[in-house]
Amino acid sequence: MEMDTDHTADLTSPTPRALATEAVHAGREDLAGLGLHAPPLDLSTTYPSYDSRAEAARIDAFAAEGALDDGPPVYARLGNPTVGRFETALARLEGTESAVAFASGMAALSAVLLVRASMGLRHVVAVRPLYGCSDHLLDAGLLGTEVTWVDPAGVADAIRPDTGLVVVESPANPTLAEVDLRALAHSCGSVPLLADNTFATPVLQRPAESGAGLVLHSATKYLGGHGDVLGGVVACTEEFARRLRQVRFATGGVLHPLAGYLLLRGLATLPVRMRAASATAARLVRRLTDDPRVGAVHYPRIGGAMVAFEPLGDPHEVIAAVRLITPAVSLGSVDTLIQHPASISHRIVDADDRRSSGVGDRLLRMSVGLEDADDLWDDLDRALSAAESAPDQAPRPRSRAAG
Repeated sequence: MEMDTDHTADLTSPTPRALATEAVHAGREDLAGLGLHAPPLDLSTTYPSYDSRAEAARIDAFAAEGALDDGPPVYARLGNPTVGRFETALARLEGTESAVAFASGMAALSAVLLVRASMGLRHVVAVRPLYGCSDHLLDAGLLGTEVTWVDPAGVADAIRPDTGLVVVESPANPTLAEVDLRALAHSCGSVPLLADNTFATPVLQRPAESGAGLVLHSATKYLGGHGDVLGGVVACTEEFARRLRQVRFATGGVLHPLAGYLLLRGLATLPVRMRAASATAARLVRRLTDDPRVGAVHYPRIGGAMVAFEPLGDPHEVIAAVRLITPAVSLGSVDTLIQHPASISHRIVDADDRRSSGVGDRLLRMSVGLEDADDLWDDLDRALSAAESAPDQAPRPRSRAAG
């Protein structure tokens, strides 16, 4: 299940290093030479330069190529050294040439769509379910895109000459459905596959190794890991990264340096957090699967810390009854969160589309944290009993299943 014993390429080391080692050291290789141990936090919005001719040449180069040279920073919207460290580290963990960070996961997805649209490729093929706001952004055509929704088997037939992107999330939010990324990437042909890897993180899978050209993260979740930072990032080739940087500069969806600092710090403990939370999640899955008060349990083959389940009692009463577990949106924090997707995270998706993609009215999504498994089960046990005894207003599922 876990990939932290796998080895990743490291351009600064003569031998490959394990993912857990990279998580601690990537983006920090120059610190000892600087006489530092902790990465510095650079909060500057602008930087002095007495050579305006040279600055003009550098700006021209950025406009043409999307990359600055190794000289000093110019302005925070073009780039920031602290954010750059996080980008370097995340690219290393995902096994890509580069990564570009944004103010949120939605800003990151928007930038990808804008890059492809600027090339005249406005059509998107997408597989449901996706995160609710990702679904809405595509379905509403807010950025001038047109979307065709398909199941994985229909991707190849849906691609048109103006298709710029295929979008998938695996494991999916919130059903945890999985897609064979290698087979899907093959179906895409020359069209880049964007894989949202927020739930799995590079600890459990690296989509680029399966052929995904773009790997998206809501860094707010597991990469940050403590529920105190917003961010998004796209891992990709350097060629595509240059286009993303140009869009980021023009639209202003930049990641704040403090957020970059916190995300870099979060990466250092990512493998340990994912391993611990996944082990607890697996224990809870076994108990939920055996519990007669639960109609269905959904858990991905690759494991992870996300669990979805459908109580036979009213799911809203489960939300109301938890005390240790926090009823809240988002995921990937050190504490356990639970929410009702049909009411919150996926409410913006059309109800029929929501249900047809597996996001039923009984489904609950739980992000397992680092608490003791028995304490979490005690809280769930009480909440399930409360839901069972309350008047039932939600439609009952047809059968029990685990997957």
